[in-house]
Amino acid sequence: MNEWIIIGGGLHGCTIATALIKNHFTTAGDLKVIDEHEEPLMEWKRKTSLIGMEFLRSPSVHHIDVDPYSLQRYARKQHFKATFLGQYKRPSLELFNDHCDDVLRSINISQSWIKGKVRNMEKCDDHWNLHLDNDKIIKGKKVVIAVSVNKQLLIPEWANELKENENSQFHIFDDSVSNLDRIKPPVAVIGGGITAAHLTIKLARMFPGKVMLVMKNDVEVKDFDSDPGWLGPKYLTDFKKLDCYKKRRNIIKKARNKGTVTGELFRQLRKLENNHKIEMRQVATESQLSFLKKWQKESQETLSILFATGFSSTLPEKNMVADLVSSEELALSDCGYPIVTSSLEWCPNLFVSGPLAELEIGPISRNIAGARHAAERIIKKYAH
Repeated sequence: MNEWIIIGGGLHGCTIATALIKNHFTTAGDLKVIDEHEEPLMEWKRKTSLIGMEFLRSPSVHHIDVDPYSLQRYARKQHFKATFLGQYKRPSLELFNDHCDDVLRSINISQSWIKGKVRNMEKCDDHWNLHLDNDKIIKGKKVVIAVSVNKQLLIPEWANELKENENSQFHIFDDSVSNLDRIKPPVAVIGGGITAAHLTIKLARMFPGKVMLVMKNDVEVKDFDSDPGWLGPKYLTDFKKLDCYKKRRNIIKKARNKGTVTGELFRQLRKLENNHKIEMRQVATESQLSFLKKWQKESQETLSILFATGFSSTLPEKNMVADLVSSEELALSDCGYPIVTSSLEWCPNLFVSGPLAELEIGPISRNIAGARHAAERIIKKYAH
């Protein structure tokens, strides 16, 4: 019988696994991390490599280890050259990933890892039975659902009218896009956020003068994806006092800096534009289809269209979660997301992290800082 089971081996699952083991609440042998990939963080590494991310948006104190300064110490110890960027010490992707690998080796994550997908789960007296897609059943006393919305791609409705070009249009995070080798210029990147910025900069190196960034709004610069006040009591104190989850949801929507980029990326984009390596066009969503058709007609070339438009806000792992809600009569808000305790417990011995915890943790819930907050909340319940 396992003491803990974590569903999801991304940044959230790995952060919580690290916290549980390093705080001596379990061991690698008594913990299982179930994920459909061969190794931890595979999806994170694939997506960030694909778009050409060089530095994270998060500061150096946000990572999967327990000690906030672990990443900085690791950088010094390993004598990394390209380490941190700007006043917030944003770590390089290479450094961040190497540090993650080192941390996960230190807790012997390979002993905990199970490749598979949870189809459904059921409560049985003092434990949970998790049924996997390979017909295995994994048993555990406590479960954390740490899944993301990364499979729920958001594509504008007008894309359905481009059927004649469906072989040259992709959402950048579609599983079928393993690299950019099949992308042919000219290229239009649709989106105005940080993913679109990274991708445009990468494509500009591949196809200088043949890349256009199409945004519904002008570029907006924000250092982080939400105000740093959400990391602590400045905003969370009043947020927790709200009994109305509809109000909490509205606050989360307003607090997220969606469709924004860092100052460093903005300057890179402007430099590329000034050097005629890219074009940047502000086009309203309802006009983007006609704009692209006109551009393609004028260029007389087949246009490659890459959507960097993020993810749908619908419930992650909808089927599994819906079955669980029904069988265990779990509480949901009007927006369809879990109502949980301050320790992120949805029902006895069932915890959530990531998007599923955002009505409790707030707008940072989905990012790396949110993973750290989730780990701290869960650990706190068992600390004596």
